[in-house]
Amino acid sequence: MNKFLQKLDSHPLLCDGAMGTMIYAKGMPFARCFDELNLSQPAMIAEIHRAYIDAGANVIETNTFGANQFKLAEHGLAHKVNDINLAGARLARRVVEGSFKEIFIAGSIGPLGKPLAPLGRIRPSDAQTAFLQQISALVEGGVDLLMLETFSDILELREAISAARAVAPDLPLIAQITLTEEGRTLLGHTIPHIAEELAGLSLDVLGFNCSLGPADVLRHLQSLATAMPKGTRLSAQPNAGWPHHIGGRTIYPAPPEYFGDYALAFVEVGARLVGGCCGTTPEHIVHMRAALDDPTRQVAHLSRLPSDELVSTGQTRQLEPTKMAHHLANGQFVVSVEMSPPKGFTAEKMLAGATTLKAAGATTINVADSPRARMRMSPWAACHLIQTQLEMETVLHFPTRGRNILRVQGDLLAAHSLNIRNIFVVMGDPTTIGDYPQAMDSYDVVPSGLIKLLKHGLNQGKDYSGESISQPTNFFIGCALNLTPADSAHEIKILRRKIENGADFALTQPVYDAVAAQTFLKQYEAEYGPLTMPILAGVLPLYNARHAEFLHNEVPGINIPADIRQQMQDGGTESAQIGIKLARDLIQQLRPFVQGIYLMPAFSRYDLAAEVIEILNEPGEI
Repeated sequence: MNKFLQKLDSHPLLCDGAMGTMIYAKGMPFARCFDELNLSQPAMIAEIHRAYIDAGANVIETNTFGANQFKLAEHGLAHKVNDINLAGARLARRVVEGSFKEIFIAGSIGPLGKPLAPLGRIRPSDAQTAFLQQISALVEGGVDLLMLETFSDILELREAISAARAVAPDLPLIAQITLTEEGRTLLGHTIPHIAEELAGLSLDVLGFNCSLGPADVLRHLQSLATAMPKGTRLSAQPNAGWPHHIGGRTIYPAPPEYFGDYALAFVEVGARLVGGCCGTTPEHIVHMRAALDDPTRQVAHLSRLPSDELVSTGQTRQLEPTKMAHHLANGQFVVSVEMSPPKGFTAEKMLAGATTLKAAGATTINVADSPRARMRMSPWAACHLIQTQLEMETVLHFPTRGRNILRVQGDLLAAHSLNIRNIFVVMGDPTTIGDYPQAMDSYDVVPSGLIKLLKHGLNQGKDYSGESISQPTNFFIGCALNLTPADSAHEIKILRRKIENGADFALTQPVYDAVAAQTFLKQYEAEYGPLTMPILAGVLPLYNARHAEFLHNEVPGINIPADIRQQMQDGGTESAQIGIKLARDLIQQLRPFVQGIYLMPAFSRYDLAAEVIEILNEPGEI
């Protein structure tokens, strides 16, 4: 048997950590071709190799992860494939020989960076040619084994395995796949599918690396151990947690000490090779080395899946609840503020307003969809911008009007793929009142029906026709409610239907009479028992007397008591501040029987909305 495999079978081996993280830490921008540094700055790469050897690694990887013709072509270096890989392997060999330790060199081979046909334009034969070219140079440079890592396309991985076996049939071959949190590759391959596709191939080690932190890799490694034949050698090289972008730099949060416990946990579930990926450093490897070398150290009680929950039949773990769902479940008072998407494609004003609201203490931003049937940017694009640029969760307004059942489902899946999972289901404004009165206004599903489709269809992994959508969504579903309706019996009937269909929370029409709102809830309780669904009461601060009269007389569902309208009339130039005071007083009256507020700033006056929120966040308020 090969010496590396003999060592691997006798005791777990420790691989190094991230190469790219260390290069970036030395001041190299991500736009630079890191693989080319084997030629232009070999001393830097050698220093990183030495640091990992000194930390206790048994295996170091060559700096060649992206050194294939397709990725190098992005830097104008496609003609340097052989030179860069050969230099990377020989550089690692010189460092190892100078260390006077028994260290194995793994030739690092990553995916091509472009999709294979039929998803892309790279033919499988061209992919294999690219892998043959890279692997041949690595083998010539003297690597001890080959490591295929961070693959998400099983077809591409099979071509890489075929090329590796054609070039070096006797070298140990490791294949590592990257997964999403749900236990699938980016192309949707489940762990059982991976096991089925790779079980018959000539692999010496199979495992996971990159994308996920130690906790998720441990769960998925358990599932892989269950799905693969007994005795399969496994590997685990997680990231140092989820990356954060702070001050223009990428930061990984998992501390080195944390990796020591997980090194033992990986070995316990079957890993023979452990190490780190993005965000890990020599210090992480030091702690993993110490854990593996300590015979008295106990495996920490870390999160594992019970045997009856292991992924063995294509099941996937549901996503964690949204932050909004978590807040409401824990009894936290939620402040959600409505914003409209921009009329054009520039979003600076919207993002500036959202920044103001976040600083004031808003929990989430509600993004309306074509309010008053006026043409605006698609709201899920606005949600995505807010969530990614401000790291603030959003609620997507989703009207059923103007969408057939195909578009409804396609738009929802698009939103979910962008991690927009708080959905407020409404009918939507008729096109006759908007910019394009002649526009199509038909629909296939009413709001209560869409709530049912979300809760009992998409969230269960099925589309409208009952066909599988590959994996369940995890939408948190809101419905519309009027707490001061003209016909309470009718509103209660509609609300009951929405709850039975699966609504998780309600956003209400603007409320101006807290007593009437509480009376409505008591009527519901008398008929159906206590209303346990969280309610975010609509609060629309009045701006001036004309605004109050318009809402009262022209907007269906809004009833403003005469005394409030009179106060706005008497307010004169101070009417906006009176509106803020009235909103604050109303919220205090609503607070005992609602779980949050749904703040609707008039005329996009987010500064005034921020004043309301700041008052609520003062000590003794909320």
